[in-house]
Amino acid sequence: MLAVIPALGLDLSVGHWTSDGLLTVFFLVAGIELKRELVVGSLRTPATAALPVIAAACGMAAPAAFYAVTVAAGGGSMDGWAVPMATDIAFALAVLAVISTHLPTALRAFLLTLAVVDDLGAILIIAVFFTSDLNYWARAGAFAGLLVFYLLQRLRVRGWWYLPPGATVWTLMYNGGIHATVAGVAMGLILRTTRDKGEQESPGARTGYLLHPLSAGIRVLLFALFAAGVSISGNALGQVFTTLEPLGVIVGLVAGKILGIFAGTYLAARFTRAQLNPDLAWADVFGLATLAGIGFTVALLIGELAFPGTAVGEHIKAAVLIASLTAALLATFLLRRRNTVYRRLHEEENLDQDADGVPDICQRTEGSSA
Repeated sequence: MLAVIPALGLDLSVGHWTSDGLLTVFFLVAGIELKRELVVGSLRTPATAALPVIAAACGMAAPAAFYAVTVAAGGGSMDGWAVPMATDIAFALAVLAVISTHLPTALRAFLLTLAVVDDLGAILIIAVFFTSDLNYWARAGAFAGLLVFYLLQRLRVRGWWYLPPGATVWTLMYNGGIHATVAGVAMGLILRTTRDKGEQESPGARTGYLLHPLSAGIRVLLFALFAAGVSISGNALGQVFTTLEPLGVIVGLVAGKILGIFAGTYLAARFTRAQLNPDLAWADVFGLATLAGIGFTVALLIGELAFPGTAVGEHIKAAVLIASLTAALLATFLLRRRNTVYRRLHEEENLDQDADGVPDICQRTEGSSA
């Protein structure tokens, strides 16, 4: 068995197994959640689903532009233009989960869609601009494996039959030069999230329930321990705000993400048929745009590819960490305030001072109608 792994091109370090293996599990669960929102959730109408996709595109373009303007002003290197484009889906959702007790569920669906599209866009950029070894036969085999996976769903096959094509797709994606996490998202979007007659739960719901503990717990822990590989020196921290490239990353992740996502969302809702979910306010979108500045994992990966083994690469790592922490703190402040507003509304809607089992607001409404 051990001899087979190198033959398949999978003779990887612990860090690579963690980032490409367990990270794929996380994206599989994220893909299932996104599919559920698209089919039966808050993104089931094209008008509401289009807005976070547009926000993701603008949230990638603006940070890259901010980076380019920053480094061009002082003659810096353009090689890191893609570093501030990526939102870390895992940590952004984790921060939102800690903050949110009364925030609308539509906010999480918006962030999930935005982050998945954002990360897929970043992975596509890696494949196009930072990968020189593309195996088109392996990529074709991966798409054939996805077709088999889809046919198994259509034929309502159940059980372990999905494991061989799933593992094959992951292996071929990796060897084809495409980030292996794409396999997780693709399979998550293929899994059915609606129940057939007589089913207690859909395949997507069942898979998500089984994998969620691994996705939310072990994956984050192991990635932090093995995959990030971040070693920051005091000198690197000191150079962050005096070197153009890391400064461009900070400006892009913090200011670029906020402006790109918020302005893109507002303009799309204003001038196109795309609609903001009625459960959300523009203050919620601004807080979410700030949260999207957390660019930990994929941003670090692009930084390593853009500046391999250089001092600038160390500075980029420090910049990503500083920008991500800044975005997380700003978003926590903004979204906690929104959470307080929604908690107050919830308490007012459920206030029952006379203890008659009917909220007082309903009685006032009925009384005014009469």
